[in-house]
Amino acid sequence: MAHFKYTAMTHGGSKVNGVVEAFNEMDAVRRIKENCELIVKLQEVKERKGGFFDMEVGGSKMDSKAFSMMCSQFAIMLDAGIPLARVVKLVADKAEDKKMHKLLDKVAADVEGGRNLSTSFDEHGSGYIPITFIETLRAGEATGNLAGSFRSMQEHYEKDSQMKSKVKSALSYPIFVLVVAVVVVAVLMVRVVPVFTSMFTEMGGEVPILMRILIAISEFFTRNIMLMVVIVLICIIIVRVYGLTETGKTNLAHLRLKMPVFGKIEELNAASQFANTMAAMLGAGLPIVRAVTITTKVISNYYLSGQTGRLVAQLESGRSLSASMRDITDYPDILIDMVGVGESSGEPERTLGLTANYYDTELEEATKAAVAKLEPTLLIVLAVIVGFIVMAVFTAMFDMYSMM
Repeated sequence: MAHFKYTAMTHGGSKVNGVVEAFNEMDAVRRIKENCELIVKLQEVKERKGGFFDMEVGGSKMDSKAFSMMCSQFAIMLDAGIPLARVVKLVADKAEDKKMHKLLDKVAADVEGGRNLSTSFDEHGSGYIPITFIETLRAGEATGNLAGSFRSMQEHYEKDSQMKSKVKSALSYPIFVLVVAVVVVAVLMVRVVPVFTSMFTEMGGEVPILMRILIAISEFFTRNIMLMVVIVLICIIIVRVYGLTETGKTNLAHLRLKMPVFGKIEELNAASQFANTMAAMLGAGLPIVRAVTITTKVISNYYLSGQTGRLVAQLESGRSLSASMRDITDYPDILIDMVGVGESSGEPERTLGLTANYYDTELEEATKAAVAKLEPTLLIVLAVIVGFIVMAVFTAMFDMYSMM
């Protein structure tokens, strides 16, 4: 709930100042007029932001696993017949995540005051709570099946958490190999090569060709490392600034779809997000147009998100979803065909759920395949670089022994 500072005239004609707690400005006016005849001034009191020591560690990104657990707790307690306000308070007390705990405390206060659960989550959880969750709650409140909405979201975010965990697990080893490679090469170039360079200089012998190449590379990086860092940073800044523009976001997202190997993963991820979100929204009872509107905001690829948003106008004109999707060339044909099957059979929710499972599996397999190609590539590159350095060093050592 928000706080409003006001100046008003009482029924007796005296001027009063005060602060009232209300859901919004209209609610504040209603509460003030219970005791005052005329409101002279009304202003919302903005909540003071905390200082450096009040900042929360970590970003505002939602933890899918913790969110899935929260939805499960809501579903179980509501099925047990516990009043909603009490449920929110109990879940808030059990929440280990600091941000989630604060949010649920605010929601609990709103629900106790008679406010809708979805509206409170929407207001206090902006930028943190997914729109799919809020819209599913709204549908559950409209149909009287709030526990079912929480169960649906629990399954949705549990699947999302499992997928993210599998992707992170698949990428952990290649990232580890890459870090080790960079550290090894950096140590050899910075510590080992300069030692041999000074030794050869003192002995006055001819430096072998491999060692000369290695020394030239080492000196180049030593002299130009700061310039290279600056150039890389400038390139990153240029790309970031370009990505803030509408054209830039669209073009960069479209480029990711065209990349070899990773473009296929991006496409499968978008298809999985579309199918999963549409299945969840239709299962919650939302109309097709509203479901597509929400799905548009969930798709992470900005280009495909914009293309999906254009479907709304076509759906409102009476065109079917599958026919409208055929204009989007970057969605897989199987996804579009399955949407058509769901429309023909009258079971779009079930069909999209099966399609979502298919694309979740395909995404996992595509990620594993990409990692399987990446691992030997990294190892070969590492072996070539380290092998070259070792050969240069050993050749130099043999020449040094021959000069002794």
